[in-house]
Amino acid sequence: MIKKAIAEDAGMVAGLAIQMWKSHTIEELKEEFAAYIDKDSCAVFLAISDDRSVGFAQCGLRHDYVEGTDTSPVGYLEGIFVEEEYRKRGIAKEMLDACQRWAKEQGCTEFASDCELVNEGSLKFHLKMGFSEANRIICFTKRL
Repeated sequence: MIKKAIAEDAGMVAGLAIQMWKSHTIEELKEEFAAYIDKDSCAVFLAISDDRSVGFAQCGLRHDYVEGTDTSPVGYLEGIFVEEEYRKRGIAKEMLDACQRWAKEQGCTEFASDCELVNEGSLKFHLKMGFSEANRIICFTKRL
């Protein structure tokens, strides 16, 4: 079952997100998701199986330019995760579908995402879900 997360679910979402974004603390993620869930321009969906949360998908609206798109806002998949033992059951697709429905309800006609160049699993998932690769970029920073 897929459900839209509410503020009280922030800890549950953080517990899943920490498995993917290990450079953060659970407290940071809980705080971030609590704020994110409360925004009208964002949505988080939880996958429930065996009476517990086993995955999440985070999406939002991007009003800035999104590589390969022609419209604004664009629905954007910010993150998606399913616990290892629950993968290959269609759960990620169900959550992605929920994100895309939400984006459509917000008036979006395009949906986008990204992944790190080295994340082959994510690349395969995106292509399997019907995304097409728009571009590959290298980002630079410089201290002033």
